[in-house]
Amino acid sequence: MNELVSVITPSYNSAKFISQTIESVLAQTYENWEMIIVDDASPDNSNDIIENYCEKDSRIKLIKLERNSGPAVARNRAIEKAKGRYMAFLDADDLWKPEKLEKQLVFMYDNGCSFSYSFYETMNEEGKRLYKIIRPPVKLSYNDMLKSNYIGCLTVIYDTEKLGKMYMPLIKKRQDYGLWLNILKKIDYAFCAPEVLAIYRVRESSISINKFTLLKYNWKLFRKCEEFSVSKSLYYLTWNIIIKLMNK
Repeated sequence: MNELVSVITPSYNSAKFISQTIESVLAQTYENWEMIIVDDASPDNSNDIIENYCEKDSRIKLIKLERNSGPAVARNRAIEKAKGRYMAFLDADDLWKPEKLEKQLVFMYDNGCSFSYSFYETMNEEGKRLYKIIRPPVKLSYNDMLKSNYIGCLTVIYDTEKLGKMYMPLIKKRQDYGLWLNILKKIDYAFCAPEVLAIYRVRESSISINKFTLLKYNWKLFRKCEEFSVSKSLYYLTWNIIIKLMNK
């Protein structure tokens, strides 16, 4: 297998972490990739850092948005420009293990799946391991995912040859969750490569640290994107709350 993988990376004020993120892609044992970083009008010097990597390795590409538009727009611009068969997602503060692409692509090939994810571990803002491993279910359907967003964005790979290019809904938060749901409307299951292949950075300034704050965005996703009734949205929001409480 030597198919091109497009790594989709939105960037905003990422100067503190972007070098580590890029280095984790450069360290991949699977080498046929392109990394498309879309800068969302950052006021910091992150673009200088990214451009330095672009000069050293032509597989790394930088696209600059003229105005701040949010991560959904940034990721979608990268997907639009991507040339790979496979779309993989990595935010500008997270990391991949060196064998991430190689192992996950073999898993997808061996299992004939078009949408995969993996286990991942966590670190704090300074890069210290928190010794917490997130182990989502080994397979997930659309109905499973409505109850909780089990899938870490930094672990996902999907196959455009089987699914076509699929884009994130243009919502402020939970756009990755919206994409996973849209993919699972086309296929029966997403499958998990049962191994820790990525490292998620837990940031104090990130809205993601407050899981219950995200519930209001889940509500908007159910109502506006999935077009559920109030009662159906409330049903799945309740499931999200229950699962969050169970996993605390």
